[in-house]
Amino acid sequence: MDPKPTESLKYQRVVVKLSGEALCGKEGGSGIDTATLKATALELKEVHATGVQIGIVVGGGNIFRGLRGASEGMDRAQSDYMGMLATVINSLALQDALERCDVPTRVMTALEIRQVAEPYIRRRAMRHLARGNVVIFAAGTGNPYFSTDTAAALRAMEIRADGLFKATKVDGIYDRDPKRHPDARLLQTVTYDRFLGDHLGVMDSTAVALCRENGLPIRVFQMIPGNIRRVCLGENVGTTVIN
Repeated sequence: MDPKPTESLKYQRVVVKLSGEALCGKEGGSGIDTATLKATALELKEVHATGVQIGIVVGGGNIFRGLRGASEGMDRAQSDYMGMLATVINSLALQDALERCDVPTRVMTALEIRQVAEPYIRRRAMRHLARGNVVIFAAGTGNPYFSTDTAAALRAMEIRADGLFKATKVDGIYDRDPKRHPDARLLQTVTYDRFLGDHLGVMDSTAVALCRENGLPIRVFQMIPGNIRRVCLGENVGTTVIN
């Protein structure tokens, strides 16, 4: 039976943005760590069990980062397409981990690779979500020069999500870089305009501008066990970016 949303949920349908590095298990690492992959799948299973409809966008930086390739002399468009293919690899790995946890999952890709994933079609994605399937959106937007943060914002708007979740290594957005400033203050709420004007980082500015234009709330929080569920239940975790 499909999971049913409960009244205690603040968010009924969300898009979760995971970095590719989050799957490699260690700072500065590469590849996919199977233990980290399993832990991530178990975390998402717990959220899925509450009835939240989950879309996921996963980066590819643990395998290949387009910007780095471009900075080393590669053609930017070519290197970005390679990065998109890296996100497909991560998406298939995450799908396998979720299905091993008995969570029905579909991978939909912006680049046509019909042998391994469905092509992204908005209405089909929404039907999958309504039926209780987790949907992983792979290959970014399908266009070079756009980050996976921007892809996550775009997909969240298209499927009419209630919020965009950025699960990252830090516990939220600070008023300045906490690595360089020990007295940096964690912001519980920040406006889109301040985020963009103060160059607060953490998330791509194009993605934030897109969310601002469409009034989509962004939640930025640390990817530790239980946090995604806590945010869905309305607990005060991390930072909220909103008007």
